[in-house]
Amino acid sequence: MKHFLTFIAGVLIVTTGALFAQETKTVFKHQVGSFEICLLSEGQQNNRSDFLIGATPEMLQKYVPDGNIPSAMNAFLVRTPNKIILVDTGLGRNIFDIMQSTGVDAAQVDIVLITHMHGDHIGGMLRDQKVAFPNAEVYLAKQEYDYWMDDEAMNRQPENRRGGFLNARTVITAYKDKLHLFQPNEVGTKSAPLFPGVQAFAAFGHTPGHTAYMVESGKDKFMIWGDLTHAMVIQMPYPQVAVTYDTDPQQAVVSRKKILEFVAKNKIPIAGMHIAFPGMGKITTGSGGSYVFTPFTK
Repeated sequence: MKHFLTFIAGVLIVTTGALFAQETKTVFKHQVGSFEICLLSEGQQNNRSDFLIGATPEMLQKYVPDGNIPSAMNAFLVRTPNKIILVDTGLGRNIFDIMQSTGVDAAQVDIVLITHMHGDHIGGMLRDQKVAFPNAEVYLAKQEYDYWMDDEAMNRQPENRRGGFLNARTVITAYKDKLHLFQPNEVGTKSAPLFPGVQAFAAFGHTPGHTAYMVESGKDKFMIWGDLTHAMVIQMPYPQVAVTYDTDPQQAVVSRKKILEFVAKNKIPIAGMHIAFPGMGKITTGSGGSYVFTPFTK
C-alpha cells in the first residue's frame, strides 16, 4: 500500500467548534490494491468536550487538557478501475470544488454511498435544489430510510429538529429512481458484497441505519466508518464514551467496540468523517479495552 498528500442542513450535528478551511488539508490519497481512496475535507475544527457522554473529569484532564477535540468534515472518493464512488457528500459547501481539484466532476460519479442522513453527510446531494449527481446510483441502508421516513419518529423530535427529517426526505425524493435500499451485514460475518469490491456493515446507534463501508481490492481492505467516532482523542482510549447526538448512545458504543475489534484484529486501515486530517490511518489494540489510532503520513 502507499499513501500520499496532494494540494490542495438538515441537522448539522458537529457545531461546537469554529470550522476553518485549510487548503493544505483538503485532499489526501491512499492506495488500496487497484483502488484509490481520496479524502475530500471541507474543513478542520476543534470541538468542545461538552457533547461527550460518559467522559469523566479524569479522562478529560488526561486526553483533552485544553478542552479542544480535533475534528473535521470529511467525505471520501473511491476510484476503482471501472467506477467512481463517493462516500457521503459532506455539507455541500465546497465539496464540488474539492472534487474537481482531484479531476472529478459530479457528473462522473457512478455511485454514492450514504453512511447516514445527517445534514453534514447529505448536504452535497442537491445543488441549487437539483440532483447534484445526475448519473449516480445511490445506496442507503433500509433501516436508515425507514427512520427518516417515519412520521412518528419525526414528531417525537422538538419542532426545531424536524428539519433534518424534511431535508432527508427531499434528498430521498430527488433520487427515488436511483435509490437502492439494502440490509447491512454484521461485521465479521462472511457475507455477499453490496456490489463488487464493496461491503456494507451495520454500525447502528449513531442513527438507526448508520452504515460503515469496506472496500476490497486484491488482498487489500479499507473501511470507511462514517460517524463511528466523533472524538478520536478520547473514544480510542475509551470506546465507551458516546456523544449527545447519537440516536441510541448505548447501541453506538456496542457498534464502535465491535468494529474497532474487527479492524484491529484484521489490520484493516480506516477512515472517518470526523477524524482530523488526514482522516485515515491504522487502529491497533491497546490495554484494558483501549485502542490506538495512528494517522497516515505523507
